[in-house]
Parts: sequence; C-alpha cells; structure tokens
Amino acid sequence: MHLPTFAFVLAFAGPILGQQIYDIWSTTWDRSSLFTYTNLSPNPINFGSPGAIGQADIVVTDTSTFQSVWGFGASLTDSSAQILNNLKSKNSNNYWSLLEYLFDPTDGANSAGFSYLRIPLGASDFSANVYSFDDVSGDNALSSFNINRAPSYLFSVLNDIRSINSLLRIHILPWSPPGWMKDSGTMNGGNFLSNYTSVYANYLLKSLQGYKNKGISVYAISIQNEPENSNPTYPTCKISASQEAQIGLALRSLMDSNGFSGTKIIGYDHNWDDAGGYPIQLMQQASSAFAGVSFHCYGGTVSQQDTFHTAYPQKEIYFTECSGTQGSDWWSDIKWYMDNLFIGSIEHNSHNGLMWNLALDGNGSPKLPGTSSCGTPCRPVVTVNSDGSWSVNQEFYSMAQASKAILPRDAGGPWGKRIGVNVGGTLNWGLRVGAYVTGRVNSADWLRYSLVVLNWDDHPDGPWNPTPVQTTIEFRGQQATYTFPVGVTTLWWYAPNEGHSFDDDDGALANATVTFGGNANSAATVAFEHATSAGAAADAEDEDEYGEKMFDGSLYGDVAAQQPLFRFHRQQ
Repeated sequence: MHLPTFAFVLAFAGPILGQQIYDIWSTTWDRSSLFTYTNLSPNPINFGSPGAIGQADIVVTDTSTFQSVWGFGASLTDSSAQILNNLKSKNSNNYWSLLEYLFDPTDGANSAGFSYLRIPLGASDFSANVYSFDDVSGDNALSSFNINRAPSYLFSVLNDIRSINSLLRIHILPWSPPGWMKDSGTMNGGNFLSNYTSVYANYLLKSLQGYKNKGISVYAISIQNEPENSNPTYPTCKISASQEAQIGLALRSLMDSNGFSGTKIIGYDHNWDDAGGYPIQLMQQASSAFAGVSFHCYGGTVSQQDTFHTAYPQKEIYFTECSGTQGSDWWSDIKWYMDNLFIGSIEHNSHNGLMWNLALDGNGSPKLPGTSSCGTPCRPVVTVNSDGSWSVNQEFYSMAQASKAILPRDAGGPWGKRIGVNVGGTLNWGLRVGAYVTGRVNSADWLRYSLVVLNWDDHPDGPWNPTPVQTTIEFRGQQATYTFPVGVTTLWWYAPNEGHSFDDDDGALANATVTFGGNANSAATVAFEHATSAGAAADAEDEDEYGEKMFDGSLYGDVAAQQPLFRFHRQQ
C-alpha cells in the first residue's frame, strides 16, 4: 500500500524544539473540505509565550486523564454485508478501496480507521429472512445449533475487514432469542421465558464458540439488543433486568469455564432515557457478570449516561447505536452527532461510538420484508450503488474526524485517552471540544495530543452567517493560535511525557517488562510481559489498551429541534 510522504516524516523525524501543530483534518459545513488532510510544513503553528486570548480559548489540562477510547464504527448487519459482498463481485477494486478508506488504522493513512463493529447474532430488521442459530422448537440441548445459518457473506466480509484492521473489536449480540424460548413463539416480538435461562446462556456460549471456530476473536457479547422493545414486525424481545441479570450470571460462568474469560459481557444496550433504571438494576443483581452497559440515542439525552457512571464509576460505558434517516440536513446532522455522540458520549465516559448500518443502498435497503422499522429509510454510514460506485455520508465524516484523534500512534501502541479541556472567551459557546492524549511504544518518544473541535457558530447574530472562530489553545503554559472554520477540525501536536501512565485502565501493566526486538534495518517487535502475579485477567485488560501483544513495530509515518431531522424511534 502506498503511504503518503507525511506519514514517513512523522514517523522518522527527530525531536523538535517545541510543540508545533503540523497535522490538520477538516470537514467544513459547505463541503469544501471533506475529511481533508493538511500538512502545515514548513510553516507549522507554534506554541509560544501566552498573550491575549482569542475569541475562544481552549485550555487543555493534560494532568486530568479519563477513559481510553477504543474506536468508532457501526453494525455489520446481514444487509450491510450483502451490499458490500455485492460490491466485491461487481467491482473488486472499489470494494477494497472502500474498506481501506473505512478501516485502515495506520497512523497518517487517508482512512477513518474504524475499529469497532457490532454484529447481530441471527436475524435483525436488516436481514433477508427471520432466523436464529437453532429454530428447532424444544431443542434444549441445542443439538441443531448451527452458526452457519448466518449468511456466508457475513463472515466473508468480516474477514476482509479484519485483514485490513487487526485492531478491530467485534461485539456480537442477538436481536431476539430463538422464538421457541419466548411467549410469542416467534422471534418477532414477545417476551423471554425465564425457564429457558440456562438454555439461552448456552446458546450464547455456542455463538462465541462458533465465531472462535471460524478464527474470529470476539471482544464483547451482549444478551439482547434493546431489551425493553417488542415489535411484532421484526426480531425483538423484552427481557427484564432481572432476567438479563440471571442470564448474565449463567453466561459468565460458562464463558469463564470454556476459554472466554477475556471476553466481556456488556449489558442493557438500549436508550439513554432509562439509564437510571434498567442498567442500575442489572448491576445491583449481577455486577460480577457485566463489564458495563451500552446506550442508544433513540430516547433521552446523552447526559443521562452520567447517571449510570455516578452509580458505578468502575463499570464501562459504550455507545452502540444511532441512525440517520434519508432526507435530513447534512450539516445539522453533523452538529448533532458531534455534540451528542462523537464528542458528547465520549465526554460522558463512553469508550466508543457507533452508528447503525455500515452500508446500504440508496433506498436504505435491503430490509427484512414486512418490518415497520425505518419507515423513513435509514441512512447508512456508506451508500453503495448498483453500478459499483459508493459514497460516504455525514455519519462517516463525523466519526472519521473523531477517530483520527484516538487511534494508536504506533503499531501496537495504546489508544487515545480523554483528557481535561474547557473553553473560555467571548465565543466559547461557538466551539465543542474533545481532547485526547495518545501514548507511545517507546517511552522516549513524545506523546501525541489531539483536539476534535466542532465550530457550530453558523448563526452568530440570528441570520445564517457561518463564522470562523479565532482561537487560542493553551497547553502547559504555552499558547498557539488557530482560526477554526465552521465545521469539524481534528489537529494534533507532540510533547514530552511529563508523568503520564499508559498502562491499562486498571494498572495491570504497571509492573510489566517490555522487550524490543529487531534492528535498525528491520521491522521491530515488542512484547509486554506481566509480573508473574498479574495473571490472565491482566492479559485480557491489555488487549483493551494495546491490542495484540506481539506486533510489527515498523512505523508509518437547539438539540431537541434537530433530533427530528434524522432520528427515528425503532423501539415503538
């Protein structure tokens, strides 16, 4: 793969004398820039002695660190996989170009580097037909379980994505248990029957084993998508918090006994508006089973994630679904996404950010025949056309800008961590800002500091008038100046490590040994070895922070008013 020259410059340049901003990615309201890279060499933006502040003043506090961010992405539904597989058959070059543009995590690559995929277990509202992995009624032994009831193109496309991004986190979950485990007798709507708790836990274990037998490592599993939703037109199921707790406890025990102790169980997977209800009850009843919970955007507000975080600060938060709809306003969508999801949900302690379908056609299809979901067609991250062409949508640009700030800087290096930031100045309301620091494999290398900035100052005096905001950036007693256009800007600079730890979140690597191999003329390898007392749990945590432990180390270089524009309510 050809790599742009700037990537090599970043990888091999020697130390610089002070903090300087060379690298900027931008998407502007008028689409004059669309995830466009600018290298400011030979005239970077320098940090120097502080002066008067700008219209806005971004103050970065790198002594305040928060959660690691493990990537952005979408759901690889059966429909998304089918659309992508058809593209592969129609135009293989376009298919691989698209996958690289979406998923290549290489530092400096012209790619979003999406690194988190959510995959339904069995049918969803975006499948060709209704199916589970065992539709034989009363098969409590699950002797008819067959992972290959999923379409073959699902695994084919998934493996193609994995070939591009080895950092990919895969999160699997059902839209419904098999119909015979429910009072409805069908996957479409109904309630889970508690007498199938152990059978269903085994069903989920077999799903993990099915993926493992295909050589696919699963990062996390959930018990039920949107467990407070029942809809008779597509696979859905109501599972109470008490039922999910019991399933989770049974599943955790099975996983720990069958080689999946490092795989997480993520609970809830539904809307913000019940953050103080279902997720709290789940932790009260089965905290030991669940690593955390995940949220959707279709009810409530993102700040409600804090309700859960305040109650269980040691548990993880994920944001796993939101969808746009066809015909909404491009720039209004981006503002909402950044404010609420790709800056907002991270600001409220999420480790990731996902949209709904990865790929569909221009009509928001194919959908499950007869489903009432997406009455106004859902818009995917990427639209694939029947002629073999493709185009990315506002969901892509929003996530791509955020993703650039948190991807590992080095092969095998840690993910970005959220750090403290606030905005002052007379136009402080005009910017929404997320700040991140990314550690390095070599402790002597400077850390990367990144800002993701939404300038939504498009009506400063009432009428439409997109206005750039002249901004100062304060960092470690120094100041830089940049004028942010109306749009989303991601920029970064490098600075020495002044005491940051980039161990995993629980500190399991604090006593690790780091061994480097290779030489100046070859790819380097690095291995992390724990102190002997750390054990398997610490190894599993390292997978979160660092990914694979052996790697090729060569370096390359008014919200309420906006919601109806693009959101739909699938849970009704």
